[in-house]
Amino acid sequence: MMKKIKGFLCGFIAINILWFIASILLNTRALPNPIIVYKSFNIVIHKGILSHVAISLYRIFAGVGISLLIGIPIGYFMAKSKVVANILHPIIYFSYSIPKTALLPIAMLLLGLGDTSKVLIMFLTMVFQVIITTRDAIFYIPESIYHVGKSTGKSEWFLLRYVTFPAILPEIFTGIRINLGTALAILLIVEAYGTRLGIGYYILDSWSRMNYNEMYAGIIVISLLGAILFLCMDILIEKICKWKKQVQ
Repeated sequence: MMKKIKGFLCGFIAINILWFIASILLNTRALPNPIIVYKSFNIVIHKGILSHVAISLYRIFAGVGISLLIGIPIGYFMAKSKVVANILHPIIYFSYSIPKTALLPIAMLLLGLGDTSKVLIMFLTMVFQVIITTRDAIFYIPESIYHVGKSTGKSEWFLLRYVTFPAILPEIFTGIRINLGTALAILLIVEAYGTRLGIGYYILDSWSRMNYNEMYAGIIVISLLGAILFLCMDILIEKICKWKKQVQ
């Protein structure tokens, strides 16, 4: 874990050095010196950027949580039942390629401008990844493991709890990491309309007011937020999926 933290710090320092050099070379108000941006953080925090972060985290966790609750069972039944797979596969195959952010106007028309429409778009963006990850992970479980369990009289619930779920858990965690990155990426889009709260809204609002110090401060905050979320996921994977490390 310390190696990952060290790698993050090295990358963070390198980007700031490049940023500093670029600000000197370009000499434009649109790219302020990073030192000036960091000095403005007291003002940024006083203006309530943490409230924007809290709202964005709520939307991210709601979207990820709902996508897991719905996507994992669907992926499981698609892997276990050819009938379910044949029915759902064409729908998922077609829907997966649709840019979900293009559905934001429809979501706002049907559900309003509040959090519901924003969470829905995040859910639609992530749920297909969860379904496919779960289905493929179950496919890769050797059938011989199930045969051993069934030969000893183990129930389907026992096999699900002690064989299937532990086997797919690392892949699910990996999918969550990918989904967190996706959720952060689409924040700027889903928080651009119908809200005055959220780190995505904060960045776009600062840009529209040409307050570049606050805009870059928001970009730094969302970048650090993503790094912290990824680090937390790595810690969870190491703590919960210990058997995966032992196998490797």
